[in-house]
Amino acid sequence: MEKFSELLENIIFSPSTNKKIDLLVKYFNESKTIEKGYALAILSSNNYLKSLRISELKNLIYSRVDKNLFELSYDYVGDLAETISLIWKSQNSLKNVKPPKLSELICYCKDHPKEDVYNYIFNLLDISNPTQRWAIIKILFGGLRIGVSEQILKKALSKYGNKKLEKIEKIWHGLLLPYQNLFDWLDDKKPEPKIDIFKTFHPMMLANPINKDEDFAILNPKDFVAEWKWDGIRVQIIINNNEVTLFSRNGDNITHSFPDVKFSSKKNVIIDGELLVGKNFEPSSFNDLQQRLNRKKVSSKILEDFPAFIKAYDIIFYDNEDVRELSLLNRKKILKKWIRTNPNKIVDLSKELIFENWNYLEELKYKFTKNLEIYEGVMLKQKISKYESGRPMGKWYKWKRDPKYIDAILMYAQRGHGKRSSFYSDFTFGIWADDIIIPIGKAYSGFTNKELYKIDKFVRNNTIKRYGPVRELKKELVFEIAFDGISKSSRHKSGIALRFPRISRIRWDKPTSEVEDIQFIKKIFNLS
Repeated sequence: MEKFSELLENIIFSPSTNKKIDLLVKYFNESKTIEKGYALAILSSNNYLKSLRISELKNLIYSRVDKNLFELSYDYVGDLAETISLIWKSQNSLKNVKPPKLSELICYCKDHPKEDVYNYIFNLLDISNPTQRWAIIKILFGGLRIGVSEQILKKALSKYGNKKLEKIEKIWHGLLLPYQNLFDWLDDKKPEPKIDIFKTFHPMMLANPINKDEDFAILNPKDFVAEWKWDGIRVQIIINNNEVTLFSRNGDNITHSFPDVKFSSKKNVIIDGELLVGKNFEPSSFNDLQQRLNRKKVSSKILEDFPAFIKAYDIIFYDNEDVRELSLLNRKKILKKWIRTNPNKIVDLSKELIFENWNYLEELKYKFTKNLEIYEGVMLKQKISKYESGRPMGKWYKWKRDPKYIDAILMYAQRGHGKRSSFYSDFTFGIWADDIIIPIGKAYSGFTNKELYKIDKFVRNNTIKRYGPVRELKKELVFEIAFDGISKSSRHKSGIALRFPRISRIRWDKPTSEVEDIQFIKKIFNLS
């Protein structure tokens, strides 16, 4: 724990990506394999302990610290782990006892009953310094937020083991805690780990946002394929001996939420596509798709009202063969052949858009995305591009629909997380409904640090009520909110839901009386 907590602290105070990588490499070089494995699991968010609930942890704190003092401190600091690490009062008699190894902490919490874990953590907080206490709480409940992405971890492992990043990328999601086989390979003790390709999520190829004015001046339209960017969720579909597995773009297994996505195939394949809901391959709104997301059990009515299907973009494995090294055009030939020889009602080819120049493509994009929410925009893919993980430059581009805007009134604020844990940066906005203001959405991005300081000051000076961590504010500040789509929603008091809302600008000059009401909003967006 001493070495790992020191690593976390050093990473927090190292803004440079290269410095973070060097710190990770140093830790891997100086640690035993079992410690490296557990550290990797925690850093990649693949392991955190649910041995205690937050309420139980707070009860533990109240046994040593005055409850009111803790709650006031927590409200000021904004981060639970940081508050506990600073406010905890250790017993002097235990100061010379060292905390356990990282692996010992994790194994004890996993292998012992809750009551024993409760006492174990109580004693552990006593013998630890503030940095170690902070790390312990983060390990228990997750949410490190120290600026270490999976990509940084992979680069650190690549540098540590002197292995190609691409090789680590391809096996990453098939590796399991405690990663003994990974580090044995990186340490040149054993061969590269073998993974079951049809039971493992494979990193997706992503697109870069296009800069219309700059990119179109140098890109040749003849070098690219264009297709719709559907407003669903990106998925990877594995068909292995007629068993279908669905992964989200983050590698989460979402198969249980879509039991209707099943069919037979003559060949084992892995498809890249967009999951949508609708009938006869005609997509309905993203709001309809949300009725299917994050459900552990799906009723027969939901299945009937919102049947799922796939718009297929690409294929990365065909008949046990990895085809990612082939060009996009050759992969699409294979995909079309597979769909043609496996007719079904679940997977449909996402057809290409025919265009000769960028101006004509822009007209198509504007025509179809202006009023049809099912189109999120246009994808541009280089015809000769291989299927590479991450966002390789110059290969794939996304050209999203133009955002829509409304003015809204700031209603509530809550502290952010990580670097923003000391500032009020999560906001709820509302619009008029007759003579009251009703919530319409939340946003926590779209402003600079300088603007954040001003908003935070406004929140602190204009709070009228508190509901735990949430502050209700005087209804005096107007924000221009940008969003990608708007739809009817029975789950929201306003009756509408915004897609990807974010702050466009702060209207310090605009009175709240000039914000439009809900009926006008519904009218201009054809939601009446």
